[in-house]
Formats: sequence, structure tokens, C-alpha cells
Amino acid sequence: MSVSLLPLSVYAQNATPNICLEGASFEAPQIPQQWLELSLQASHCYTFQARAVVINSIDVRTLALSHRIQEGVRQQVVQQLDGPSISVERRSRVGQLAWESTGEGGAFPSLKGWAEHASRFYDIALEEGARVAGRDAVKLRFEPKDHQRYTHEWWLDNTTGLLLKHVLSDSADRILETFQVTQLNEPERYTGEITVDVIPSPPAPEWHATWLPEGFMPQPVASSDGKPHQRLYSDGLATISIFAEPQGSALMPEQGLKSGVHQIGVSSIAVEEHVENDQRWQLVGIGELPPSMLQRIVHSVEFE
Repeated sequence: MSVSLLPLSVYAQNATPNICLEGASFEAPQIPQQWLELSLQASHCYTFQARAVVINSIDVRTLALSHRIQEGVRQQVVQQLDGPSISVERRSRVGQLAWESTGEGGAFPSLKGWAEHASRFYDIALEEGARVAGRDAVKLRFEPKDHQRYTHEWWLDNTTGLLLKHVLSDSADRILETFQVTQLNEPERYTGEITVDVIPSPPAPEWHATWLPEGFMPQPVASSDGKPHQRLYSDGLATISIFAEPQGSALMPEQGLKSGVHQIGVSSIAVEEHVENDQRWQLVGIGELPPSMLQRIVHSVEFE
């Protein structure tokens, strides 16, 4: 699933510990950037249960969504209600799951910084008077300023700022995917204590993309075995993941994925073979952006 009620988690490592109390200070935002800030705070600071539907070119899925907070720890659960019983759970501290704030650009040390960054690469329009799942809402339209990313439309709950609907479209205005809440139980704001831990920097892979669309910043990546296999980039709305796996020697290669560009639902997938010092690698890029852009990113990968 490409979207959820939790649109982004982009706090820097020095995020303030009273973020949910700060969220309560937002009253009737008047400009798109303030709605962006409110929506991000809401995704961290409310407990709720919901039902939702996701529609794309492959299928239609109904989902059960749950967001609980206990002692400052978020538990996010997405359960698929159609077909095989699939449930995905993620735990993190409120205000964590951060953008890296390293480098001269500084990335996103605050909600305001994230909103300002997004507005550099998307024209953001605000439309009031919408209604989704029986709740009053506002609509934000993110129109890319270049041809290197997709158009996003968000419908945010008037009262809480929670994301109620997300539509992703390509440059020809073709809808790639629609996510929509159909039922949202009354959310409750978390008012307990919050502790934000410093996120340790994992080792970086010995390879990197030498070309990215402007605005895509490196993000921290967790590794189950402690070894670096992935690089992650985001412009605040879209996300790109790149993986590199050894496939045996150049003379005796192992069977891997088929090279080329593929489209699966809302995600583009680019697969390319790379040989470095007689070692054959398979590079795989996955992202919510035009296939030609993803292929260019994967093709730009260089080994150090």
C-alpha cells in the first residue's frame, strides 16, 4: 500500500518532545503550509480506528487501520480485509522516524521546514468545503513544478488534520491510485509524555545514486541484519528505494529479476544489472514517480 492515514514521518533527530501539545495550538489554518504542518502532527498524535479502500489498476482492497499510542510509542497496524489475511505492523516513537538533518541543506529540522521544502517543488492549492466519510474536510492539491514527479491530492479532516483521502495522478491527469477512508472512529489526541531518542546512523552502502530529481533527500534506513542493502530518498511526498544485491560472479551469474522498467499499481520498478570488479550486482529501484525518472536514477548508481 502506497499511502495510509499516516502520510509522512519527517521529524529530525532533534524534534521537540512536546510535539502533540504544540499540535493543539493549530486553530483553523488559513494557508496550505499550515495545513501540511497540522496533518503531520495529526499523524503522530491521534489514536483512532478506521476502515479504508484502495483502488488502482490492479485491484480494489479494503483495509482496517489502527493507530495506538502508549507511553509515547506509536503502534500502526494495517490489515487487508480482502483475500489472504495480511497484517502489517510498525512501531516507533512519536516524533521519530526522521529525515536525516545532515549536510549543508539541513533537510527538515521542523514541521515548518518540511512544509517549506515541499512547496519548493510543488505548487500547493487549498480548497475548502470538501466532505469525506461524513466528515468536513479541506483539499490540498500538490502540482509538481517539473515533469519528474506525480500530482498528489490530499483531503484532510477539518477538525484533526488527519488524512482522509489521497489521489495520485500522472502528468496526463490519469489517476494511478486512490486511497479513501470510509469510516473513521472519533480520534483522540495523545497528551502523555514523549521521549525522542537520537537515531543512530547505520552504515551506508558502498554505492550511491549520482543523479536524483531536485529535492530528493537521503533518509535513514533500518537493516535487520546490520548490513547496508538499501538507500532511501524522499522529496517530502514521494519516496524512492534503491537496493543492490550481489548475484554471483560476472562469469557465473545467478538468476535474478528481469531487467527493465515495470509498473505495479502506483509504483514504478526499475531493474538493472551492474558488474563491478568481476562481481555482478542487481540494482532494483522502487518509487512513486514516472518510470523514466526511476530508470535514470538506477542507471546513475556508482560503486565507491
